[in-house]
Amino acid sequence: MNTIQGKYQQKAKTKKGSSIYLIASIIAVLLWSTSFVATKMAYASFSPLTLGAARFVIAAIILGIILLFKKNKAKPPIKDVALMSVSGILGTTIYFGLENIGVNLTTASIAAIIVASYPAITALIEFLFYKIKISWIKGLGIIIAMIGVFQISYNPQSQEGDQQLIGNIILIIAGFVFAFYNFTTRKLVNNYSMITLSFYQTVAGAITFIPVAFIEKSSWRMPSMGSFLMLLYLGVFCSVIAFLLYNFGLRKLSSSSAVTLMNLVPIFGVLFSVIILHEVVRISQVFGGVIVILGVVLSVRETTQRQIRSTGKGI
Repeated sequence: MNTIQGKYQQKAKTKKGSSIYLIASIIAVLLWSTSFVATKMAYASFSPLTLGAARFVIAAIILGIILLFKKNKAKPPIKDVALMSVSGILGTTIYFGLENIGVNLTTASIAAIIVASYPAITALIEFLFYKIKISWIKGLGIIIAMIGVFQISYNPQSQEGDQQLIGNIILIIAGFVFAFYNFTTRKLVNNYSMITLSFYQTVAGAITFIPVAFIEKSSWRMPSMGSFLMLLYLGVFCSVIAFLLYNFGLRKLSSSSAVTLMNLVPIFGVLFSVIILHEVVRISQVFGGVIVILGVVLSVRETTQRQIRSTGKGI
């Protein structure tokens, strides 16, 4: 009797422990889902490039403090630091510079859906540039995802049609930059902890972001309290805490579970955009979003745990 009761208690304890990892990952996804809305709200005082620079300066400081408390403080060799810097410039300065400009020109809900297509874009680039063979299902998924992106991006009847279209195109270009960031990061991800890797990437990205932000110097002004709080939210919660929670969850979650959770980002992103920003989402955009998610699910169905870890930078 005691043996049976002990096994039951152990099983319940294991289930509870696994739930903690799942909850941590879901919280991370929810935080990333709000980043598009927070970015839009921060634009009340900040210009896109200035917001990006300030956000990652904050993130770099926080990651540096966390790194100080780590036991293993071995400094990577110059060769790896250089590669981390390149990936940081790609994934922070260029990617988020483009994303912020794109979000400024289009709606937060459309941005959330387009960003959901990035895994499919990554798979497409792997096939075109790196000659990595893909299954017919994965190829079909890529095509479906691209059709979905076109469905939500092109709307000539919209009053803001030209501006939104430009914003959508910039976000799609950002997806290609994100893919090359992933390829660069994969060369390092197995050799360093994610905190160490992210610190060097974020520092390099923040340093190069600062001079870029000076392009907008003429539009600088004292931020409102609301915009400043959104900046802190993006830097602390979306760039650091969500990242740490997601990588904590990856310790126990399977690859398929992690990919499935990431597909919740556009769903919650659209939901928060409608509730908080009162954005109007067309039926065609909802339909396009469903197509994108379906395509992404098919295109990443063979993703390994290592590949998922290499893309866990945050939004």
